[in-house]
Amino acid sequence: MNQEEIFDLVAKEQILFVRLQFSDINGNLKNVEIPSAELEKAFNRGIMFDGSSVEGFVRIEESDMYLKPDLSTFAILPWSTNGTKSARIICDVYKPDGTPFEGDPRYRLRLVVEKAKKMGFEAFAGPEIEFFVLPKDERGFPKPELLDFGSYFDLLPLDEVESLRSEVAVALRTMGIDVEASHHEVAPSQHEVDFRYADILKAADNTQTVKLVLKTIAVKHKLHVTFMPKPFFGINGSGMHTHMSLFKNGENGFYDSSSPDGLSSVLRYFVGGILSHAREITAVTNPTVNSYKRLVPGYEAPVNIAWSKANRSALIRVPAARGRSTRIEYRAPDPSCNAYLAFAVILAAGLDGIEKKIEPPLPIEENIYSMSEEKRAEFKIDSLPGSLKEALDEARKSDLVKEVLGEHVFRKFIELKRREYRDFSISVTDWEIRKYLNV
Repeated sequence: MNQEEIFDLVAKEQILFVRLQFSDINGNLKNVEIPSAELEKAFNRGIMFDGSSVEGFVRIEESDMYLKPDLSTFAILPWSTNGTKSARIICDVYKPDGTPFEGDPRYRLRLVVEKAKKMGFEAFAGPEIEFFVLPKDERGFPKPELLDFGSYFDLLPLDEVESLRSEVAVALRTMGIDVEASHHEVAPSQHEVDFRYADILKAADNTQTVKLVLKTIAVKHKLHVTFMPKPFFGINGSGMHTHMSLFKNGENGFYDSSSPDGLSSVLRYFVGGILSHAREITAVTNPTVNSYKRLVPGYEAPVNIAWSKANRSALIRVPAARGRSTRIEYRAPDPSCNAYLAFAVILAAGLDGIEKKIEPPLPIEENIYSMSEEKRAEFKIDSLPGSLKEALDEARKSDLVKEVLGEHVFRKFIELKRREYRDFSISVTDWEIRKYLNV
């Protein structure tokens, strides 16, 4: 929609407030709410806000920042507050001199998208968002307890979670996001929402929107949705498997009809690039201490740096679909990541592989989880970092991560995450109490 169409819709639907949304470095969604009468000012000049109050943005002496709406993201929120309708627009962050703020995660992804375009490619992505639904206590705080004992694709009796998933699908459709699948996942109380493939920037926007809608509608049902990767020991954690493809001149660049397996050299190089940078980018795709409780053998988590045309024990899988649907599935990310930054480093790694023509090793078609250490060594299958500290050490040495994040985000991200790991390291856990209290 253009500005006039948005003004007409705001008047027709009697929308009183508009939320100008953006994301901080950690991927937390932020917003500045303005009366709809201020929309014209927002479109023409942007709305000023205090950037020093946002985690990872700027210092107090550089605090004035501007939000400039991306008109293509306008959507009416599918809920009201005391009967009052609101809308949202996702914004880009600018400095007072009118230049993009280098610390805006959405801008960092835009830069990689521009690089892909210069190489002749349009990038598409489709994440699969897994999450747990938890009960709340009498004070409204989430309880770390399972709501059900279902498993993959289970059709449970109609209950509050079934209603929540259905309501989320309807709400997302009204906001212009088509849900392709919604189902119970492998672990008890675990669920998944998959939405339609889109250009990679829109896919990141949609990821943020889906997470917002899930959390908001869960509140209505007196439930709590968590994107914590591993909230429970002994069962599968939540991932955000991300499908990607590159199109060139309207055709899927990953497909080659003349190739015996239908896969192009572009796909192979893209895979080669991601595998060669996998350890470096893991701090971005899996950015919390808890992320590494999921990335362990035994729970279908992709810890092995390899690729496959079929089995899910490899880090990268190529689904069976061919033609326009040819794509790769990168299985490492989890839903605690900042989608803009995660998509940016994955795409940049793949593009680096295309530029340098990095051939991947032979695909591994047997179950890597059941391989001996000797056999994994024979195939030269490395592993992802085993902790946030190890992942940060890899990221700090990476020229690719530094270039993609930019100096500002790179420095702030490493600083924030090192502090997070330090806080975890000096905390006394329940496990330690149980293990050592009687020593």
